[in-house]
Amino acid sequence: MARLPRLSIPGNLHHVMQRGNNQQAIVKTDADRSALLTMVGEQALHYRVALHAYVLMDTHFHLLLTPATPGGISLMMQAVGRRYVRYFNDLHHRSGTLWDGRYRSTVLQAERHLIAHMCFLDLMPVRAGVTAQPHLYPWSSHCHYVGQLTDKRLVPHPVYWSLGNTPFAREAAYADRVREGLTDAQAVEIASSVNHGWALGEPDFIDGLQQQTQRRVSKARPGRPPLR
Repeated sequence: MARLPRLSIPGNLHHVMQRGNNQQAIVKTDADRSALLTMVGEQALHYRVALHAYVLMDTHFHLLLTPATPGGISLMMQAVGRRYVRYFNDLHHRSGTLWDGRYRSTVLQAERHLIAHMCFLDLMPVRAGVTAQPHLYPWSSHCHYVGQLTDKRLVPHPVYWSLGNTPFAREAAYADRVREGLTDAQAVEIASSVNHGWALGEPDFIDGLQQQTQRRVSKARPGRPPLR
């Protein structure tokens, strides 16, 4: 079955994920991690894509992004992919592909899904057993949003700003939300959405997206369509 083209709708929140080829490591050292995140930040700025959140794991990374143009995310990811593979192959004396095909992405209704997806990213190192607490993992945006450091690559989404009237209130509210965690059902929904490219949101949001693209944005219901 041919894969659906990726959704890319300006002004909307996107969850993007890129894996290493055959589940191989895409980073070997902290220098690699810093280089990859620097390239992500630079290309996001260059292609007018707001970088809201990220997590970098050894074999994959996730980003929450809002593009200003239809092709912004695609151009950004292509540039990051080319530059980082060249850097990684030269440094580690290897050749060939590094990525598991094209990146995956989906569109989210920010008001309903931003905070849950941010939590999903922050808790990924905990679920993987890499760290006991998200604030102990230096390769995600968590520490920025709980006030432990400032990451100038990040553009907080308006939904995050709505968590409180002061920086301290927002940071405390977000930290509480991360501590609450996600249900298994939420985690499965998020992973499935980004893997399969189905948009997440209320029916009116999904209908509005569908009017902006010929590509189907939500999974069709099983069975035959009703007779008219």
